[in-house]
Amino acid sequence: MNQIVYILKNESMPEYVKIGFTHGDVKERLRQLDRTGVPLPFEVYYAATVEDAEREEKWLHSIFADRRARDSREFFKMNPEYAALALKRVEIRETKIDSGLTPEQEKEVDEVKERRSRFHFAQYGIPVGSKLTFTRDSNIVAEVVENDKIKINGKVNSLSSFAMELLGYSRRPQGTLYFEYEDEILDDRRRRMDESEPSEKEIETAGDAWIQQQADIERGK
Repeated sequence: MNQIVYILKNESMPEYVKIGFTHGDVKERLRQLDRTGVPLPFEVYYAATVEDAEREEKWLHSIFADRRARDSREFFKMNPEYAALALKRVEIRETKIDSGLTPEQEKEVDEVKERRSRFHFAQYGIPVGSKLTFTRDSNIVAEVVENDKIKINGKVNSLSSFAMELLGYSRRPQGTLYFEYEDEILDDRRRRMDESEPSEKEIETAGDAWIQQQADIERGK
């Protein structure tokens, strides 16, 4: 009997992930979800074979409980990479699952991913020469060499191209999900700065004065 925990992502609702488990075929679960009327198909962001799928799914749900979408047991408003990194702590092995998408679906999804992968470092306060860390292996460090290029071991390429190579994927992933700057995943940094939210580091630096200021704003002072 299969013991698989999976993390699903859908590009039509990029802020959410679905964390579930199955003793059967993950692709069959994908087919069921694709009949729900969502514009784009669900994809497996990460899946792993574990000792007890139901137990580990409950554990993941508990540690991310504060990010649970309202009225939904399995959907969470969060970056999928955090869920994947947590799952890797209890996995026996990664379970790679073919997308099962038609060529037309792959093209549509990949076009959306490509748009989201476009990341101009200067726009998000990351100067040339900055160091980025690969989320799956902190020993892999990249250097920003152009506004949209990084260098690893003397080789220059885009975030998505390096992510595809390092992950061993056959399709280009969204590169901003797999690299961090100052302990913040690039996709989170972009979302935060686009929404003008402070980072945890900025809040810590500002200290009590900033917290009091925000409280006063909320009270209308």
